[in-house]
Amino acid sequence: MSLITDAIFVKALRSNAALIASLPAGDVYNTAIALPDEDADNAPLPYVIVSFDGLNNQDATKDDDFEADSDQVQIGIEIAAETRPKLGELARIVRKTLREYFREHQDDDSDEDYQLIPEDMTLSAQPVQYDSLKPCYWQQLTYQCDTKPDDYEQD
Repeated sequence: MSLITDAIFVKALRSNAALIASLPAGDVYNTAIALPDEDADNAPLPYVIVSFDGLNNQDATKDDDFEADSDQVQIGIEIAAETRPKLGELARIVRKTLREYFREHQDDDSDEDYQLIPEDMTLSAQPVQYDSLKPCYWQQLTYQCDTKPDDYEQD
């Protein structure tokens, strides 16, 4: 389910009621803040944006010349806040929420979303930056996720 891996990240973050309550939008954004540019530039802080940042299908295998049975998906999570301490706290909450949600649901086949949970993932974080025009502090978390391709079936 590689092409919609971002959906499970959004669902996981939405599962944390305290996180959602701390965001003026009352939700996390998926892909972008869907407002005209002038409104998006003034979106209330703090906010969290989850984005699908591409995928690579791993090398083909001896069993399939066209596609391998593994994708590496990159998910970006942009976090913005009024202060550096608030940004750090939100980043910590986001990281912990994802880790706990995925651990709790990785073997739960009672709903189809478990198929979206990455088989493995690696976190990296870009430097904390300051946007003087907004003003705000922001940081991008990046998750490299190993997943199964959408509708992959080996013959």
